[in-house]
Amino acid sequence: MTLKLHNFFRSSTSTRLRAALNLKGLAYDYIPYVLRDGETRTPEYLAKNPQGLVPTLERADGTVLTQSLAILEWLEETHPEPALLPPDADGRARVRALSYTIACEVHPLNNLRVLFRIRDQFGADDDAQNEWFTHWVTLTFDALETTLATSDQTGTYCHGETPGMADICLYAQIWNNRRFSIALDRWPVIARIYAALDELPAFIMAAPPNQPDAA
Repeated sequence: MTLKLHNFFRSSTSTRLRAALNLKGLAYDYIPYVLRDGETRTPEYLAKNPQGLVPTLERADGTVLTQSLAILEWLEETHPEPALLPPDADGRARVRALSYTIACEVHPLNNLRVLFRIRDQFGADDDAQNEWFTHWVTLTFDALETTLATSDQTGTYCHGETPGMADICLYAQIWNNRRFSIALDRWPVIARIYAALDELPAFIMAAPPNQPDAA
């Protein structure tokens, strides 16, 4: 099955999928877009993804999948090994909650189109955008750090000793944070998990600087 990943190297949602595909050993064609140039707003791309967002995963039969967490769930159902979710219902609920904490509480408020909106509608300059971004990361990462630090289910990674969906979301978000010079000193458990992830080939290969359109 040949997969096409329509994505942008710096997009955290795209980083999520690259990491997941790498972990599951699935090859894919890398199709880059430049968001600031409106390349996802063309009629051709909107025919695939009417939201004009990345990532989009396209199968060989032309079936198109959108929304990174939905695609992660699809990958888990169609390619269950290695697993991104624990085998038990409570564990799966915990990992999903950690994943959604990042994907639903930080990313939607801090993605590019929101930053552009507060710039264009409210005159937010670069410093104001940085403050906005940092506020929402800090609010959520403080809670995430507490959750991870106080649970005996936290291991080398967010849940136990194998990387999963929560780690994918965390790794991608931290790369996004680095664009705004947000250090991890405030969150030692998160920093430790990130360091462990950043030693794994699947995550290293997914990192934004290592993509063909990053040059």
